[in-house]
Amino acid sequence: MEVETGRIFARVFQEMKPRTPLPEIRVQFRRYANANAQVRLENGSLFIRLADTLAGAPETVIEALAEILLSKLFRRPVPASSNDRYKRYLNRRDVRRNLDLVRQIRGRKRVEHPRGHAYNLEEIFEDLNFRYFHGLMARPLLGWSPNASRTLLGHYDPSHNAIVLSRILDRPQVPRLAVEYVMFHEMLHLRHPAEHDGARRCVHTRAFKEAEKQFEKLREAKALLRRL
Repeated sequence: MEVETGRIFARVFQEMKPRTPLPEIRVQFRRYANANAQVRLENGSLFIRLADTLAGAPETVIEALAEILLSKLFRRPVPASSNDRYKRYLNRRDVRRNLDLVRQIRGRKRVEHPRGHAYNLEEIFEDLNFRYFHGLMARPLLGWSPNASRTLLGHYDPSHNAIVLSRILDRPQVPRLAVEYVMFHEMLHLRHPAEHDGARRCVHTRAFKEAEKQFEKLREAKALLRRL
């Protein structure tokens, strides 16, 4: 597979750099937890590292990936057709299912205990579960993030069935309403999964947005988060 992949990258390289001597191409498939792909040109050699989950991808997909990686390497615009073809492959149901399984097996989820300094995420989850979901939502893994991120206040990870809130919210000066809203938002991601349509991935579906409107004091909660 490495030989075939190297041949594809060599062909794309020559198409993009026709006057540049073809470097030695070294391909490695690595046991990554995601569909990672990297390329670098160093000392006259082109080093390519791809996730082993891509080893069975069709030739047209590897060709699209080669065009994406080499375009970025040479600081050229990525062809829209290549980007679309690669995204469509990753969004295939069977590919997404396989990637989720690989993340579960290989990936490590860094989550700290749900009982924080100011708030207990398990208590907040159960309260929201009773108020908005009739107490029927199964509790996923809950925890605070190791780092206090201001840009990512929370996320739901379907691969590990985990809701993680940023440590920045675990402070006495942060109103409980703000923490509840972030938790509720991530619970909706659990209730309304992302939808895939070809190369398009919709995270906040119409059903998601309608359900979010049910949160009490929604505007006030969003205003609180903007001031953080």
